[in-house]
Amino acid sequence: MLSSFKKWMAAALVTVASVASAADYEAGKHYRVLENPVAVMQDGQIHVEEAFWYGCSHCFSLESVIVPWKKTLAKDVTFSRVPAMFGRAWVVHAQLYYTADALGVLDQVHSDIFNAIHLQKVRLLTKDEQRDFLMTKADVSAEDFDKAYESFAVRSKMTRGDKRVRAFEISGVPTLIVNGQYIVDASSAGSQEDMVKVVDYLIEQERNR
Repeated sequence: MLSSFKKWMAAALVTVASVASAADYEAGKHYRVLENPVAVMQDGQIHVEEAFWYGCSHCFSLESVIVPWKKTLAKDVTFSRVPAMFGRAWVVHAQLYYTADALGVLDQVHSDIFNAIHLQKVRLLTKDEQRDFLMTKADVSAEDFDKAYESFAVRSKMTRGDKRVRAFEISGVPTLIVNGQYIVDASSAGSQEDMVKVVDYLIEQERNR
C-alpha cells in the first residue's frame, strides 16, 4: 500500500514539474509570435515547419534531435521542411532539395545530403555534382535528373518556398515554425533540445484552442 502511494506521489510530482516547466515558456522570450501569421493548409492538422539550409552546421546537428522527435508526434501534427534561400549556395541546395522531391527520392537522400556536405566535405554546389550524387545514392537516371532540375514544377516550388521563408521574418536557420505563427530557434528556446520542447508546448496550446 505504501509502495503504491509512493509511486502515485512520484507520478504526481513529475506531472507538476512538467506543467510548471511548460508554464515557463513565454511569448517574446522562448518563442516569437508573428503579427501577420503565414497561412497553413486548413486540414485539421497542426503544422510544424523547419526552415533550414543543407550547408548550415547547426541544421546538420539539429537532425539528431529532429529525427527521433518526429517519431513522437501525434497523428494530428504534420512536419515538413522548407529550404531557406539567403544566399547563392542556399539557392543551389534548395534546388537539389526540390529536385529530389520531384523525383520521389527526397526521404531516401535527405540525410545523405547532410552527411555528404558536413562529413565527406562534398559541397554539392554544381549541377554535375548533384546529378552524380542522386545517380549514385538513389539510382536516378541522368535524363530524369536533368528533366526535373530545370522543370517548371521545381522552379515554382523554389519561388513559393522562398516567399514563405521570408514571410516568417527570420534571419537565420534552423528555425521551427508552428502553424505559421510561432517562431522558435535555439537562441530563444535555450538550446536545440529545448527547441522541440517549446514546439511541443505550442502544439498543445494550438490543440487546446
